[in-house]
Amino acid sequence: MHISESPLKATYDDQGYVLVPELIPPDLLPTLRAACDRVVAKTRTGAWPHRRTVGKQFPPFDDTNPDSWGVQHVMHPALGEPVFARWYTSEGVRAVAAALLGCETGALQMELFNLLINPLNHDFALRWHRDDVRENATAEEEGEALAAWSHGVQWNTALYEDGCLYLVPKSHKVPRTDEQRAHSTTLVPPHDPLAMPGATRLVLQPGETVFYNSNVLHCATYDAKQRRTTLHASMGDTRGGSTRARNVLQHGLGWMKETRFRETLDEPGQRMLDALIEMQSSVRGDVGYSLSG
Repeated sequence: MHISESPLKATYDDQGYVLVPELIPPDLLPTLRAACDRVVAKTRTGAWPHRRTVGKQFPPFDDTNPDSWGVQHVMHPALGEPVFARWYTSEGVRAVAAALLGCETGALQMELFNLLINPLNHDFALRWHRDDVRENATAEEEGEALAAWSHGVQWNTALYEDGCLYLVPKSHKVPRTDEQRAHSTTLVPPHDPLAMPGATRLVLQPGETVFYNSNVLHCATYDAKQRRTTLHASMGDTRGGSTRARNVLQHGLGWMKETRFRETLDEPGQRMLDALIEMQSSVRGDVGYSLSG
């Protein structure tokens, strides 16, 4: 079967997302859970400063709230957890990403790898959004942005059961309807995510992954009483040039140019890193931020 004809890609292209079981080998799941426990502990105690703070939905993040809903840059060598880079660059992950993007694995571009966690003291939510389309974009602007967004894939891999993500299937292909726009033009998270026309809730089981087009309409809810430890990552396709620069570089990836990070990667990982650095070098000036809130 040719890579572009895979059932995974057909579902992904049609729905804007696809579920993939067992992307983590069973013997690696305990290792990843233990590594996550350590980096979450460092984040909660302030030993690791790069975090997603409650009260701030999108970058740039700040320190105005001590509670966290995410850990940034889990492949950073200062964290001392090489299992993250080993899994991100593994043959299994690369094969699925390449299949969904319709490219060869040699054309993959390294991007983001973070961790989504439950806050300890506050419930939290993300508003309905597309990752790189402003909430006030016109229908014409939205259509143009969606048409150009085919060179990257994002995913969530749950280490424990995770029912936080809501999305609207097939919304990655068309601008919002007037009713959908009414639910997604403010910076306020929804009281009831399922009130969005067409919305569905995804419940991931441990070890299960959802790959999705990050410009599909989506939102998330975080329950402080429900454990969440979910790997959150993306990869690009070099054929996209700099189309993903803002969405990726807004997170601050200068550390990935350091020799000590390169030395943690195998040969395929280093090729992916070179592609990211080349994309970064092609951009002039400040890329800014995709969203506000």
